[in-house]
Amino acid sequence: MTRSTRPPARQAGPRDAGAASGRRMPIAAVLAIVGLLVVGFGTVSLLTGDLPFVSGSGGQGPGSSNGPATVTRTPTPSNLVVVPTEAPGIVVPGTLLYAKDGNIWTQSNGTATQVTTGGQDSMPSFAPDGSVIYFVRTRRVNGNWKINGVTRAYQMDVPSMMSVPIAGGDPTVVLDGLINPPGSLKWMGFIREPVLSPDGRTIAMASDLPNPNNSDVTIKTYDLKTKKITNPRLGQVPPLGHQDPAWRPDGLRLAYVRNDRDGAKGIPRIYQYNPATKKSTAITGPGYLHPSWSPDGRYLAVTHTTAFGTDVSILDAATGAELLSVTGDGASWAPVWSPKGDQIAYLHVEDQVVDLRLAQLDGSGPTWTIKDTVDLTTSAGLDGVSRPGWFIPADQLPAPTAAPTTAPTASPSAS
Repeated sequence: MTRSTRPPARQAGPRDAGAASGRRMPIAAVLAIVGLLVVGFGTVSLLTGDLPFVSGSGGQGPGSSNGPATVTRTPTPSNLVVVPTEAPGIVVPGTLLYAKDGNIWTQSNGTATQVTTGGQDSMPSFAPDGSVIYFVRTRRVNGNWKINGVTRAYQMDVPSMMSVPIAGGDPTVVLDGLINPPGSLKWMGFIREPVLSPDGRTIAMASDLPNPNNSDVTIKTYDLKTKKITNPRLGQVPPLGHQDPAWRPDGLRLAYVRNDRDGAKGIPRIYQYNPATKKSTAITGPGYLHPSWSPDGRYLAVTHTTAFGTDVSILDAATGAELLSVTGDGASWAPVWSPKGDQIAYLHVEDQVVDLRLAQLDGSGPTWTIKDTVDLTTSAGLDGVSRPGWFIPADQLPAPTAAPTTAPTASPSAS
């Protein structure tokens, strides 16, 4: 099955056909039976504002208001060593994290290191202490599901949440998406974008587990100690669900994207969830994805979707006000804020090839300017569906600034 590597939204298609009759079936089963996983991914790009389209793990071109561009993959060898190009006076500390050709890579001191093999891995993120990488691995499994009283066989790409030490070692399974109860039926759930909380206890993810019969792909949490999945039951527009979970550095808020649509156009909004009060509040109006918190928790680097493509912006996390346009090329997305707070890395597509770029911020918030923009990889063909990560050891960071403790003072329109 063809791998889709564009920046994603909900990774399932329309609500299952059985819902109309009151007899629901797993969304994943429906998609697998009719062979529409890739088509579902294409539909998602329309729902999220025409994000840059990536075919295969190679290149892509930005989508237009008429839908994603059709492109061919630019082949790149899986063992390519990615060498950064740094401008004079710009130092990139710590370790960057991304996916390429279905494998997880790290990059530090100008050298890229391949962490996993096998070509089925995506969506990596660092544990807070940088010692472990969490990611999603898929495998092909034959499934069975009953439709109209007939049990049919189909093929599934079953996800598992994995962890691997950054120092090396074999990946281990944290949570498996295969649903295999007694009897002849076998199906699966989705696991997307796992991110571990700052206290190292709770993973946030986009998933329809533990029972896809009763859930769309929405934000869930997984407790590493109790091995329990919890559904915070955040509001959604069925069946579009949620995506892009991101813990604030103090762990007191979880940003995420609530997907919505206006006809064929996607209107995603960024929300924040307070685990203590179990309430969520809109941060932005329509058109924003991929939140990444500043180290002090006061700002968000985001993807801003428009009819012209996608760009990276900085927002006030309390009001949603846009403070700075980091890019203006219509071909950039998925920012990650440096733990030092003075740089933002993001994915960028040019000539149908995805690379990692960096914007050097000058000054301090909220009145930054962009000092320089440099390439961190060249012709790398990175995985556009996988947000990059960044870890810097604590002894290389400035003294922390307390995150805000109040909720947003004004909620953008979220109707």
